[in-house]
Amino acid sequence: MTLRIRAQLDYAFEQPTDILLHIEAALIPEQTVESANIEISPTEHFARVPAQDMIGERIWLRVQGQLLVDYQATVTIERLLGDCANLDVIPPHQLPGETVQYLMASRYCPSDQFQPFVDAEFGDLTGGAKVVAMRDWIAGHIAYVSGSSNCGTTALETFVKRQGICRDYAHVMITLARAAGIPARIASVYALGVDPPDFHAVAEIFLGGAWHLVDATGMARERDMAKIGVGRDAADIAFMTAFGRTMLNSQSVSVERV
Repeated sequence: MTLRIRAQLDYAFEQPTDILLHIEAALIPEQTVESANIEISPTEHFARVPAQDMIGERIWLRVQGQLLVDYQATVTIERLLGDCANLDVIPPHQLPGETVQYLMASRYCPSDQFQPFVDAEFGDLTGGAKVVAMRDWIAGHIAYVSGSSNCGTTALETFVKRQGICRDYAHVMITLARAAGIPARIASVYALGVDPPDFHAVAEIFLGGAWHLVDATGMARERDMAKIGVGRDAADIAFMTAFGRTMLNSQSVSVERV
C-alpha cells in the first residue's frame, strides 16, 4: 500500500513563540518514505530532535507572525499484518523493557481505575481475542461526535459521556488494554478513510511480541496507516505544541492511495 500525503498549516503568533512540530511520517522499518518535502515559512530557529521512542522526529521552531507549513510525502506501508484475535498476550514478567511504561496509567488514560470493569466485562477472554472484544465494545458503545471533547478530556470522561473523537476512542482502547495488563500506547498516523480528513490517532497494542495498530473508530485499517509518532497518550503525539498564544487561520490534511 502506497499513500500520497499532504498536510498544510497556517497559524499566527502575536509574540515570539516556541513550537514543537510533529507532522512528518516516521522513517521506520515498517514503512518506506519514498519521497518527502516540507516547506516552512521563515523562522527564527529550526532544529530537529528525536520523538518518543526514537520513532519519527519533532522540529523545534521559534516563530513570530504567520507560520506556514506545507508537508508532502509518498509513503509505502510494509508492516507485517496479523489477525489480532489469534495473537498471544505476553505475560508482564516476560515483556521487553521498552514496553513497560505502556502498562502504566497516564494523564489521559487512568487505567488503574478500570480494572474492575475490565475483569467483569472481558475476564472470560484471553489473548488477542480480549483486545478485539475491547475494540468492538468501544465501537458499539461510544459515538463519534465532532467537537464533543477538548484537549483535557480523559478516557474516564469519554467512557461516561459515551461520545468522542479519534483521540478519545484511542484513549479508551489504551486504558482498557492497560487495565488488562497489556501494553498499549497511542500512535499519530496519516490514514485512508478518515472522515473528516485530519491527523488521526489510534491505539497501538503489544501482542505476539510486536506492536499492532488498532482503530476503534473503524475508519482506518492497519495496512492503510502511515505512522508519524507514538506516546503514552495524546500529550506525546500532538502535531503542534505551542508554548504561547496561538491563532489558527487554516489547516488541511489529505491522504490518497497511489
